[in-house]
Amino acid sequence: MTGRVIALVVFASVLSVSRVNAAELPSAGTSAKVSYYKDVRPILQQHCLGCHQPAKAGGLYVMTAFANLLKTGESGKPAVVAGKPEASFLLHEIQLKDGKAEMPKGRPPLKQLEIDLVAKWIKEGAADDTPASARAVVVDAKNPPQYSAPPVVTALAFSPDGRFLAVSGYHEVLLFAADGSHLISRLIGASERVQSLAFSPDGNRLAVAGGAPGRFGEIQIWTHDKDKLLVSTTVTFDTLYGVSWSPDGKVVGFGCSDNTVRAIDAATGAQVLQMGTHSDWIVGTTFSRDGLHLASVSRDMTMKLTEVPTQRFVDNVTSITPGALKGGLMAIDCRPFEEAKKAKIPTDTPNAAPKEYDELIAAGSDGTPRLYKMHREVPRVIGDDANRIKEYEALPGRVSCVRFDAEGDRFAAASSLDGKGEVRVYDVASGKKVVCEQVTGPAYVVAWSPTGKVVASAGFDGRIWLHDPATGKLLHSFVALPAEKISARQ
Repeated sequence: MTGRVIALVVFASVLSVSRVNAAELPSAGTSAKVSYYKDVRPILQQHCLGCHQPAKAGGLYVMTAFANLLKTGESGKPAVVAGKPEASFLLHEIQLKDGKAEMPKGRPPLKQLEIDLVAKWIKEGAADDTPASARAVVVDAKNPPQYSAPPVVTALAFSPDGRFLAVSGYHEVLLFAADGSHLISRLIGASERVQSLAFSPDGNRLAVAGGAPGRFGEIQIWTHDKDKLLVSTTVTFDTLYGVSWSPDGKVVGFGCSDNTVRAIDAATGAQVLQMGTHSDWIVGTTFSRDGLHLASVSRDMTMKLTEVPTQRFVDNVTSITPGALKGGLMAIDCRPFEEAKKAKIPTDTPNAAPKEYDELIAAGSDGTPRLYKMHREVPRVIGDDANRIKEYEALPGRVSCVRFDAEGDRFAAASSLDGKGEVRVYDVASGKKVVCEQVTGPAYVVAWSPTGKVVASAGFDGRIWLHDPATGKLLHSFVALPAEKISARQ
């Protein structure tokens, strides 16, 4: 299987795999034999893999491969003994005692139906009925992904200190030197697909949104200086998108394909926010400058605002008038505060005011970046688009990523159409654009260096382009393929 085949083309359709939830599981009291592949495996994926995977082997026990289930962890007790539920330590740990269980640690216990299914499967012999076609090769640090072609790159992020450039791969994040000269490390996790990357404001952690289509979504939080997975939280039954950090680094927001916006505590992985007023996938999120609001964009053609402490939906930032937006929104970013507060921006609407307020750039299917005020300042009137400040010249095709530079006076955007791509840099105030040269294929993602002197972009052909944002000149390019040897950190 090649990297090109297995990597995600941005926002591809969900695979036709049935989602599994408790309501769909067979009753443990029926005569039907419990299937490991159909019944037990989804339960373990949803509740257990966050702490029991090669990158984070809690209790020295790994559950990502069937063979590992039969081994012992640090307890020294066999986790699964075929035919003997009472001797299986795994069952002991998940059993409810006064409504609580030892495992999953720090998370709600399994439902009794799920526990009964695991017990029944063990009693029936703990057979592995995984189809031959679905037996995946184990991927971990000892068995890293192998590529016969460059992966489609769906996410990029510079570290705040300017030393590293994180690049999405298959089952991993590739951490390169910022100039692309060498590979520093490979952060290999459970998720097949990596959809979004973001360094914490202090640069000490890296948040990753992804998952396995039709099976689970996952948020990973790494301490990249030690290549250590700190948090792995599985959420929903499909991949996750649009990861973002709160300004204080305590909360991580993201979008889900179950039409919800969510956020977790970055230290524990516990969910702290869920908002469900979107009617399609949420593919981008960004926090307000004070961290009290989370803005989200969706394929449902809306940008919505959620109050973080109360989890309350506040308002549609975009117009709700049919035809105001032509297609779904796919990209969002919040303008850095220091520049936004002193900006006096030429506007298309009479309602903009040169005062302190959060500003958002958003774009999507119609290719047109638009600048919005985050917070409504006038009463809503049917048909208005009062939060819109300015529109910019449309890019060819869909815009899948927009990012402000650190000063907030420029933003970059990436687009794709009919096998081609374009990367542009816009001046926020004047709207003047610079087109980046020698972009060789569909472009899906952009990222700014902390100094604002380099804009990185990438897309379908797996090549990373580093451009001078002032001129559009290509400074350097390299292919996102792991080298045979990982270089020492500098």
